[in-house]
Amino acid sequence: MSIRANPLIDGLCREGLVRAARSLFRAFVDGTDVNAREDMALASLLSGLALANAGLGAVHGLAAVLGGRFTIPHGLICARLLPFVVEANINALKSRAHPSSRAGERYDEVATIITGNPRATAHDGITWICELCSRLNIPSLKGISLHRDEFPAIVHQAAQATSMKGNPVELTREELVEILVKAVS
Repeated sequence: MSIRANPLIDGLCREGLVRAARSLFRAFVDGTDVNAREDMALASLLSGLALANAGLGAVHGLAAVLGGRFTIPHGLICARLLPFVVEANINALKSRAHPSSRAGERYDEVATIITGNPRATAHDGITWICELCSRLNIPSLKGISLHRDEFPAIVHQAAQATSMKGNPVELTREELVEILVKAVS
């Protein structure tokens, strides 16, 4: 979804999404599932190549700040933020994306890949991510004592992060605060 993606990066991401979608939960449930572990190793490699070449987005922009303030695993923060960032991005794209932007279509494509449903929409993708997070026991961020009065400072710091520059749409401070509100609920 990065604005700096290109056809090569897209191919890496498509393959990584296929592998992660079919194997993440399997590897979580059974760490001895060699095929699932291989898929996740390759998905990790492919995503690392993608992020090194196309950058990141709002999930990592917010997660870096939160991880610097609280003792909580980066992956857990990213997992908790992901569905809310995707939702905010989709809504922002619908309301203010440039007519030539294909980001909305790309979210639909991601949804078809992860759900396995050729008619899936971006919102189906959000539902799938939420269900996976539930199955993986991803907790709310409520437990880290994150208080609403800290949100403006966190958002200010995150908005300046390099990761934010790859997001498919520039999110407003209000949208970023709403993501945090949902993440601690």
